[in-house]
Amino acid sequence: MEFKIKQSVLKEELGYIQGVVERKTTIPVLSNILIESLGEGEIRIVGTDLDCTIRCDAEAEILQQGAICIQARKLFDIVRALDSGDVHFKKEENEWVTMKSSRASYRLAGVSRDQFPEIPQFKSTPLKLSADTFAYFIRNTAFAITNEQSRFTLSGAKFVIGDGSARMVTTDGHRLAYVERAIDDKEAVMDTLIPKKALLELIKISRGVGEVSFGEDLNHIYFETEGRLLITRKLSGQFPNYEMVMPKDNDKTATFDLEEMRSAVRRMSLIADDRNRSIRLAVRDGEIEVSAQSAEEGEGTEVVQADYKGEDVTLGFNWQYLLEFLTNAATGDVALAGDAAEAVSPDQNGAGTAAAPARETKAPLRITFEFKDPNAQTQMSISGETTYDYKYIVMPLRI
Repeated sequence: MEFKIKQSVLKEELGYIQGVVERKTTIPVLSNILIESLGEGEIRIVGTDLDCTIRCDAEAEILQQGAICIQARKLFDIVRALDSGDVHFKKEENEWVTMKSSRASYRLAGVSRDQFPEIPQFKSTPLKLSADTFAYFIRNTAFAITNEQSRFTLSGAKFVIGDGSARMVTTDGHRLAYVERAIDDKEAVMDTLIPKKALLELIKISRGVGEVSFGEDLNHIYFETEGRLLITRKLSGQFPNYEMVMPKDNDKTATFDLEEMRSAVRRMSLIADDRNRSIRLAVRDGEIEVSAQSAEEGEGTEVVQADYKGEDVTLGFNWQYLLEFLTNAATGDVALAGDAAEAVSPDQNGAGTAAAPARETKAPLRITFEFKDPNAQTQMSISGETTYDYKYIVMPLRI
């Protein structure tokens, strides 16, 4: 095989594939990527860990048809260090590959194409959803996925489409994140479990595109964007009945500024006990007092203004659960497009060139807590949100 490709194009595509390539694996070939020719003007790059696969197609000048299988991380490190311009690849005897760019020349060890695993046969992707919707869903739910490998059915997200809506739900047994929005396709139906790794890779390959096409077969889910394909195995097992967890009789509501509360929680986390990570939120008329203490290090308090009228209630939370929600909520509907106007900077000729799409200035986000008493679940949401039905439910800490 022999081909030429622009360094910028190759660097971009290799960057997408790095996330699924295993650096330490008992199957050495999985640390490699497959590059093969498609016709006379395109190459296909494939990386896999057997559970998750990314396939990227890129423009290239094909001088000789064929395929090479080469170490992924080393190739990426070399390519991103090269100067811009064409990179020339040629396969030699015994699977060795020579690579030249400008004055730099490398000779890299490869492996046989036959050793690289066959990827699942690509199925159709009849369903479509905007990339912004997927990004919002994943960003506001993925952090609540468990990190305990033994809890297999909780190590991903439940993704459901039906009755004119799409929703994503995650939980680790202590908290639950739920996002739903209406969609135009009233006939679409899907109910599956998507692994966390696939969700994070989907955000990467769909950045900057308009829509994501997707579909499924018995064992796999397929996500297709512009020239890129993500294939992931489904998680098996029964996801918990999340509707039973959602509180239905919370009769108290407090609303406050997201940034003020996030800053207060972050500051109080510095003095919180390292073992249980507990902080207190004392809710009273017009304010919420955030406090934490540690027997070894001391204590701290901070007051956040809030819209609340009613009896005083003290709630206990794991500060990490609270801070993750507040941090990711701040990058939701607003931050997908940006939360401040971005100026257009002139280029050298004086003409205006926008580095990013125009962004609207948004009002500060406000968060609503709905609760009943210190022993019941607290439901959190973004106040005034209309596009997405976003709920975050946290079990209380006994304080």
